[in-house]
Amino acid sequence: MPFLSVESVSKRFDDVTAVDRVSFAVDRGEVVGFLGPNGAGKSTTMRLITQYYEPDTGEIRLDGLPLAAAARAAKRRIGYLPENNPLYGDMLVSEYLAFIADLRELRGPARSQAIDDAVTGTGLETVYYRPIGELSKGFRQRVGLAQAILHRPDLLVFDEPTEGLDPNQRVEIRRLIAELGKARTVILSTHVLSEVQHTCSRLLIISRGRIVADGPVDRLIRQAEGAVEIAVEAAGDGVAAALAQLPGVRQVAPQDRTADGRVALTLTADRTRDLRPEIFALAKARGWTLYELHQAAGSLEDLFQQLTQGAAEQ
Repeated sequence: MPFLSVESVSKRFDDVTAVDRVSFAVDRGEVVGFLGPNGAGKSTTMRLITQYYEPDTGEIRLDGLPLAAAARAAKRRIGYLPENNPLYGDMLVSEYLAFIADLRELRGPARSQAIDDAVTGTGLETVYYRPIGELSKGFRQRVGLAQAILHRPDLLVFDEPTEGLDPNQRVEIRRLIAELGKARTVILSTHVLSEVQHTCSRLLIISRGRIVADGPVDRLIRQAEGAVEIAVEAAGDGVAAALAQLPGVRQVAPQDRTADGRVALTLTADRTRDLRPEIFALAKARGWTLYELHQAAGSLEDLFQQLTQGAAEQ
């Protein structure tokens, strides 16, 4: 039995269908990336899982129990960091986490331990007694993560947790999420596709309210269609011209020959055939010295564009 199951769930707002018969299941311990263009239904789906919205049709189950029936008991098992990360800027970090602990009905020694663990786990020790309004965006995101994990939930739902952060802050928050995912189930929405490759083991892509891809990140990347790039570095005569004549080659990016006679080129070619054996055979037949022959892996960007092309932004 999956830990979380979303079964034919739909949600409409007036005449707009935000989520259209979405179904997927998440097992315990998975870190799942949830991608989609703006207006595709990501945030709405996450709000349905966290019970901010109720589905119009379909059902969401946590550990086999419908969320509608489990109600508050299910909410105790879910931690949520929404996209806008609402915080009280005039509160100290310590005051805010104490406030969240009160809302979560944490009492006694367990309450103090939960706050200590959340602060340590998100690296907030140095700003614990500072006003939230004076914190950097990176530390405010850490405070949002701390409130989400304070009650030790089994399921964490993060909606764009690195939005607006600089590259160094993104790396830190990504590291924190990876650590959190070792002991919990995580659903992570992001626009930064590289974060999925570094953080998630599985990927869901939603477009126009429907799931259009679901599977391990590596497998979905391998399925990406379209052109590939092949890096070639060789020494010899007529390398660029000969490579341009190979079937399936769309473009050869010209590079100047180096002092030792090598030429480095990047081929753009159809993915329908692997040209590397043909390039190797050509180099052997022409007497070239081949220094590099490397085909770049498919990218999430390729896959994302293929599956969501034409999706209207809202």
